[in-house]
Amino acid sequence: TLFRFDANTVSEIYGDVSTVKKGLQALIDQLTGKRGTTDMELTRYAINLLHLEKALSKTPKVMQQLARQLETTHGKMDYFDLTHDNIIASLAEIYQQYVSPSGAKIMVKGEADFLSQSHNANKIRALLLAGIRSAVLWRQCGGSRWQLLFSRGKYLNTAKELLNTI
Repeated sequence: TLFRFDANTVSEIYGDVSTVKKGLQALIDQLTGKRGTTDMELTRYAINLLHLEKALSKTPKVMQQLARQLETTHGKMDYFDLTHDNIIASLAEIYQQYVSPSGAKIMVKGEADFLSQSHNANKIRALLLAGIRSAVLWRQCGGSRWQLLFSRGKYLNTAKELLNTI
């Protein structure tokens, strides 16, 4: 999703519905409290990503610089696969340089031994950057933090309907 620069529709960014099957199931589980209790960490991450996206959107110059860096990283994919350490490290650097200074840090919970390893930290930052991209799309489609909190039933029904089409 980070390298879909001129997409006109959501499906141009994510592909068809089958590519987000796992995410739809996770959303349904989160909204219904299935598989135990609702994971408040996931909710906290989502809210924090929306907060960071909002702070970033108030600085168009930073957003332009971020986009340029993503285009540069995309150019490296002529030589490296998306999951190559060089690409992941580049995405992590973009996150650290442009997203981290814009707002509160997202504290990821986990085993300190794993989180302190640079390749794991880079993967987490790259995933957080992808989360910011999704938050940008969410806002572009008219979404807000309040809608996420107060329209849970609507999102649950839509996610179920989409999952049934797969």
